[in-house]
Amino acid sequence: MSSTTPTPSSPPPPAVSLTERRKAETRMEIARAAAGLFVRQGLRATRAEDIAQAAGIAPRTFYRYFASKEEAIGPLYAIGAQRWVAAVRAAPAEVPLPQVLEDAVRHTLTPGLGVSAASWDWVRTLIRLAEANPALRRVWAEACRASERSLAEALAERLTAAQAPYEADNVAARTRLCFTAAVASAAVRTAMESWAAGDGPAEGPRGPAELAVTNLAALRDFAWT
Repeated sequence: MSSTTPTPSSPPPPAVSLTERRKAETRMEIARAAAGLFVRQGLRATRAEDIAQAAGIAPRTFYRYFASKEEAIGPLYAIGAQRWVAAVRAAPAEVPLPQVLEDAVRHTLTPGLGVSAASWDWVRTLIRLAEANPALRRVWAEACRASERSLAEALAERLTAAQAPYEADNVAARTRLCFTAAVASAAVRTAMESWAAGDGPAEGPRGPAELAVTNLAALRDFAWT
């Protein structure tokens, strides 16, 4: 009687557990509490203990999630970028990349679509605080850098689908891909920072969405792919 050794199949991708989801929800609850306090009473007057109390958790629990009060705002800095990258991923493969990026920006930065209209005053204040505070500026910079990395991954997925096989391991191709993501990310980041520095509305030609689209439109001759 012969025996064979079964070939193990590839395991399915791990599902996000209830515990992981709860941790993510707690992180976002803390971030919202921190944002509310930063906007109402300022960064300097806010302690980590104040944020913990506002979030309904113990101070020791706060420090399980964040090393400092400045880091607590990181999830809110990141969420807009995550929405933008998700919109890029969701775009039909046949849509040209410049149009994909512009459509994703409008979807993410138009008040009432990506972020509620009432939240944009908070967005402005949080970006201004990052400009004024070195520790918070590092958190903002890391969120922008993480967005850039995620965008590079999303662009690689689009290219893989359009150009099979895409030479993802080719150094020159990878460098070009990262540069493309950096250019697009900078176009959006500078639009957000420029808008936040002024007092104009979040909608209209001087709002963040249209400023970002203008920046991207100026790059239409850039060899995106």
